[in-house]
Amino acid sequence: MQGPQQVSNSENPAAVPGEARIISTAKVQEDSTTGAVLEKFASENKVQFFLISFVDLLGVLRSKLVPASAIKKVADSGPGFAGYATHFRMTPADPDMIAIPDPTSVIQLPWKKEVAWVASDLYVNGQLLKQAPRQVLKEQIKKAADKGYRMKTGVECEFFLIRRDRAFASGIKAAEAYDTTPKPCYRQGSLMKQYDVISKLLEYMNEMGWKPYQADHEDGKCQFEINWEYDDCLATADKHVFFKFMVKTVAELYGLQASFMPKPFRNQTGNGCHCHVSLWTVDKPEERNLFLDTTEEMGLSGLAYQFLAGILLNAKALSVVYNPTVNSYKRLDGKNPSSGSSWAPPSYVSYTGNNRTHMVRIPDKGRFEVRRPDGAANPYLLQAALLASGLSGIEKELDCGPRCDWNAEERGPPEGMKFDALPENLLDALREFERSEYLKETLGTEFIRSYYHIQMEQWKSYSSFISTWELENTLDC
Repeated sequence: MQGPQQVSNSENPAAVPGEARIISTAKVQEDSTTGAVLEKFASENKVQFFLISFVDLLGVLRSKLVPASAIKKVADSGPGFAGYATHFRMTPADPDMIAIPDPTSVIQLPWKKEVAWVASDLYVNGQLLKQAPRQVLKEQIKKAADKGYRMKTGVECEFFLIRRDRAFASGIKAAEAYDTTPKPCYRQGSLMKQYDVISKLLEYMNEMGWKPYQADHEDGKCQFEINWEYDDCLATADKHVFFKFMVKTVAELYGLQASFMPKPFRNQTGNGCHCHVSLWTVDKPEERNLFLDTTEEMGLSGLAYQFLAGILLNAKALSVVYNPTVNSYKRLDGKNPSSGSSWAPPSYVSYTGNNRTHMVRIPDKGRFEVRRPDGAANPYLLQAALLASGLSGIEKELDCGPRCDWNAEERGPPEGMKFDALPENLLDALREFERSEYLKETLGTEFIRSYYHIQMEQWKSYSSFISTWELENTLDC
């Protein structure tokens, strides 16, 4: 629940977040080819295999395992993937997607050092695949850079540790049977029961240079969060992808399963993925936090409020990115948490100060936190959505309206104040997304059509399923 701490660096431009990138951009440019860079990396770090990876539209991590002995040739030409076999809007007749690895994203697996993971950019017929999530984000990064901006973000990735158990109707249960206190958040005993898993994750994150600074037990049974230092938004997205992979893998090593599902337990708090946002100048090392204004009440600049206004304006249309599954909206309805609070924002567009009951809060100077996204959010599309929205607010010099300082869990907006209502299910979110002309202009028609098509298939699949609730409540109509 505690967000990435950005203030110290925003007030000290010389303090730059630690880079988890083992291969610098300058080094890539210095060497002749991507393959040569990765080949050298393998030799210097005793890497035997590379996982050349990408994320599809539904956030599924896809990879091919390439021997280091072949990496120079394979990386330069790119391994091929059949797009129709993944969650992209493609057919079996389409040419292969070619994955060209980005060597600046390479991470040596701390638990299996002979393997390195590397994120890739996808091409079809020599052209970048415009519907690919990483490319959607990179397009927004370029637009921001052309205006002299660079977005930095930190994410709060909540997850449950669970066990499979056929004795339960859902087939799952919390990993620790005795984690039953009604308010388990921050509870030391509950945290230390999973010390082996959590400490191992912190050890690996330190080893990778991510600068983790805290881990805690969250508000659900066997629910946890680990915070690490913020970074440029592409680096944050790559780390976010790798973090989910690492957490799931380490949990399996201890006989558990990790889940980022938004609402795996009906009576427990759901998994959020709050994102802390700030905008910086492009130039290094003389970078400057453009959101910081120490003379303003909340420590935010006029530019920050314009950026925030863009996020608010586009919140309805981008709900399907922040909350991309049917299950996402069960986290947002706020019902039945045994702790007494869902910690999810209300179903309307609002922002506040240091108050966790609204969609966006301002926890400290020089940044704000977007609380709508959940654990199912695609790491690249989440960042792309925030950046595209914020840039629209700056371009249009939008006003974000009045701050909302009431407790939104206890009451709605005061009489006379009206706020846009956010979608309350996946279908409504898809409709808002598909009808947005601004998103088509900024994120690209190919991406919008593809994402809408893939997500609509998910909705149709869900709608055709006959649930236990239906049988129990409507069988004898």
